[in-house]
Amino acid sequence: MPFVYLIILLLGGSTVMGSVKIISEKNEALVESLGQYSKKLKPGLNFVMPFIDKVVYQGTTKEKVLDIPPQSCITKDNVSISADAVVYWKIVDMEKAYYKVEHLHKAMQNLVLTQLRAEMGKLELDETFTARSEINETLLRELDIATDPWGVKVLRVEVRDITPSKAVQDSMELQMAAERQKRAAILTSEGERDSAINSAQGNAEAQVLEAEAQKKAAILRAEAAAQEEVLKAQAAARALDILMEKLRSDRNDPTATQALQYILAQNYLDMSLEIGSSESSKVMFLDPSSIVSTLEGVKQVIGSTGNS
Repeated sequence: MPFVYLIILLLGGSTVMGSVKIISEKNEALVESLGQYSKKLKPGLNFVMPFIDKVVYQGTTKEKVLDIPPQSCITKDNVSISADAVVYWKIVDMEKAYYKVEHLHKAMQNLVLTQLRAEMGKLELDETFTARSEINETLLRELDIATDPWGVKVLRVEVRDITPSKAVQDSMELQMAAERQKRAAILTSEGERDSAINSAQGNAEAQVLEAEAQKKAAILRAEAAAQEEVLKAQAAARALDILMEKLRSDRNDPTATQALQYILAQNYLDMSLEIGSSESSKVMFLDPSSIVSTLEGVKQVIGSTGNS
């Protein structure tokens, strides 16, 4: 009899223990009663009916990571590429995640692969490298809409690597090398052109500066020569005035008369030399006897001046 009581006690204890369910934080559990969905167990201490209620599924509501391995895709311009992605998602409705789809993880993976291939097929090869953020946004939007009936929220989608085939990579490398050579040739020609332009401008500026310097030098020389002639003329006029004054004061001074004659003759010769060296004069004929007659005329003028 005590043995029977012990068996009853053990069965009762196991039944009580089986009716107690402890759910961890960020987890949820689904309970069925006699084969039908009954309720959802929240984190903490929960009780179920022994032999009637049954926990059929327990899952987490934490964020999960779905790693998509590299998949072969065909772009809009018929280029074969390999692309992989990573998807961040979480369950927001445990009941839908269990009852609306079978094998949720596998269904999510196949859905992402299908959407990834579809998006790559809408783009040309060059666009797949430059429109990475646009591809991520489109995949996020499409996957979030498609998984909403499953009680799933897609949080973020990242396309990681887009790798063309080996033949395409080789052709791209050749194209890039050709582009680099083209840019180098253009830069070289532009540099040579700029150098030639700078050299020509420098030579032109140097010639202009040299011409201006020569012009200024010629002007300065001409001004100096003119000033020298003016000073000579002023000195000669001054000397002539002094001699004329001396002749007026002392009419019988033969030295003053001879000096005056010498100055007049010297001025006559200087004027003839200047006329002969002028650029507008080619040949000047001078009769030597005219100098003597000129001097005689000057003497007569001086003599008449002295007698008066």
